[in-house]
Amino acid sequence: MPISNSFAVLELVLVALVAFALEHFFIIRKYEPKAQRDADAIVAEAQRIRENTQKEVDSVQRQATVAAKEVAFQFREEAEAEIREKRSEVQKSERKLAQKEESLEHRAETLVLREQLFQEREAELSRERQSIELLAQGQKQELERICGLTPEEARAYYLKIIEDESRHEAARLMRSIEEEARRDGERKARQIVTDAIQRCSVDQTSETTVSVVTLPSDEMKGRIIGREGRNIRAFETLTGVDLIIDDTPEAVVLSGFDPVRREVARIALTNLIVDGRIHPGRIEEVIKKAQAEVDSRIQEAGERAVLETGLTGLAPEVVHLLGKMKYRTSYGQSVLKHSIEVSHICGMLAAEVGADIRVAQRAGLLHDIGKAVDFEVEGPHAVIGADILRRNKEHTAVIHAVEAHHHDVEPSTIEALLVICGDQISASRPGARREALETYVKRLKKLEEIGDGFQGVEKTFAVQAGREIRIIVKPELIDDLAAIRLAREMAKRIEEEMEYPGQIKVTVIRESRAVDFAK
Repeated sequence: MPISNSFAVLELVLVALVAFALEHFFIIRKYEPKAQRDADAIVAEAQRIRENTQKEVDSVQRQATVAAKEVAFQFREEAEAEIREKRSEVQKSERKLAQKEESLEHRAETLVLREQLFQEREAELSRERQSIELLAQGQKQELERICGLTPEEARAYYLKIIEDESRHEAARLMRSIEEEARRDGERKARQIVTDAIQRCSVDQTSETTVSVVTLPSDEMKGRIIGREGRNIRAFETLTGVDLIIDDTPEAVVLSGFDPVRREVARIALTNLIVDGRIHPGRIEEVIKKAQAEVDSRIQEAGERAVLETGLTGLAPEVVHLLGKMKYRTSYGQSVLKHSIEVSHICGMLAAEVGADIRVAQRAGLLHDIGKAVDFEVEGPHAVIGADILRRNKEHTAVIHAVEAHHHDVEPSTIEALLVICGDQISASRPGARREALETYVKRLKKLEEIGDGFQGVEKTFAVQAGREIRIIVKPELIDDLAAIRLAREMAKRIEEEMEYPGQIKVTVIRESRAVDFAK
């Protein structure tokens, strides 16, 4: 509340007190005459109270005035300090603006100088260009006069020189780019492949269609044959495997293309030899037990493969076919172990390139599932495997990767390409597979035929067990640039026309000889 309003309230209170005192005085004077003598005292007391109140009011006014002056003084000091701070900031901003203006003026002067220098250089270049054009025109006229060529002939000759130089420069640049790309690509590919196969190992098996069973003595051969050959006929009829008994001491041979039947026959024959009772009834009983044992092993192998790869949700038929691949080999490599290895490799490659790891692992494990029944069903094993997976409601991406891993259909997903790479990596590792002699010889002949089919080739040699082909060319027909093109074209043709594990190095050899005789 303002101080002036407080004073007005005090005055009203004093007036009310005085009025009340006077009223009381008159009442007393009217009804009680003896109170007359007290009226003067009351009036005097009221006057004294009013004077004291006036003094207090004056004191409060003075104190309020002093406080107001102090507050005003404090406000003025704060305002002056703020003004001084703002003035200092304004001065700093003015100095910065002045510096920027000075810097801009300096830059403008520099740009003007540079523009003048650029114009001078441009004029100088224009003069030099005109001089060069005049000189070139004079050289052209002099060349035409000396050579006796028309402008068209001289132009063709000049273009021929430029074309040869451009080809030489292009070949040199192309070789440099290829070397750089090969170096970087090999380093990156080596890193990815090393990461993918560092935890994988390959077990070796022998590719064969026969199994040998050891006998305790040669007398057992007669018991196996039986009276009039009834035992051996019953055994071959029930197992579907040929039993070869020859002059090999203490051994018989089981021959058959179905590895599962051959394993059943081996277990059954081994058990019959241990038991000693060999007759048609006993043979049938032992073969049934062997079939049950092999089925159990197949199921166990399939479940172990699923557990090792960490893949779940496979249909029972698929798991059983996986187990059957335990007895299937390809170029001496176990198909089941190869499939497990491809699954690991595909998973790690998918992690490297950002593809679907589960699809890649699943397709890698199942890519050769058709080999479990390829001797029973007609067609490529990739297509057979895709039909099996399609019948068992497998994922579409997995079916496509399995069907495309030998390009029976065109691969359209990154996972399908990874399965192709994983299959090649597992199959082409040193020692992973053994190639049949006939296939090996055919591959060497095919390499030499491809090399001899190019013009200018004098002789072709397939060396390093078919991992390198060396071509000796005729130096008068093939120059250095043509040798580079020949190596590239031959490598491309080998990729298109042949199938081979690993890679094949193409080396083109061009030799120039200068011969003379001293007489």
